[in-house]
Amino acid sequence: MTFLLALFLAAQMAPPCTAATLSGTFAVVPGSAGAGNIVYALRLKNTSAASCTVTGIPGVTLLDRGGRRLPTHPYPAHPGALTAVLVTLAPGKTAQATARFSPDVPGPGEPVSGRRCEPVAYTLLVRPNGGGALHAPIRPPTSVCEHGGMTWSVLTQH
Repeated sequence: MTFLLALFLAAQMAPPCTAATLSGTFAVVPGSAGAGNIVYALRLKNTSAASCTVTGIPGVTLLDRGGRRLPTHPYPAHPGALTAVLVTLAPGKTAQATARFSPDVPGPGEPVSGRRCEPVAYTLLVRPNGGGALHAPIRPPTSVCEHGGMTWSVLTQH
């Protein structure tokens, strides 16, 4: 019986989402700004005709207006405390992860007055677990201080 159950579950499991099957946005969470921090939500939508899966924290890189890479250092919000869940996205469905960071409090070695702590990021390059990379516009564009330091939640169904 367990062999049949394993066979059934394997048949039901969708493949990992690739960048070609997703669209994304990275936008401020209204009302989240305070004490030198802000929260942005990454939303990944399955734009394909088939279900696929996402899990954990995707690979991310901040890009400037010209598409050049900016300092980016993603960290888990609760290292070692959570297990990433496998999120199955049916066509048209969305997963979300959030990132908390400082847009205006400089870290060590960053300018403390007269200029932004880091250049403004306009796009988040996202590498989902299935491979490839997609561009998620950042709304509104922002600096990410502490050399691009961000604490991330894991992806969950949205």
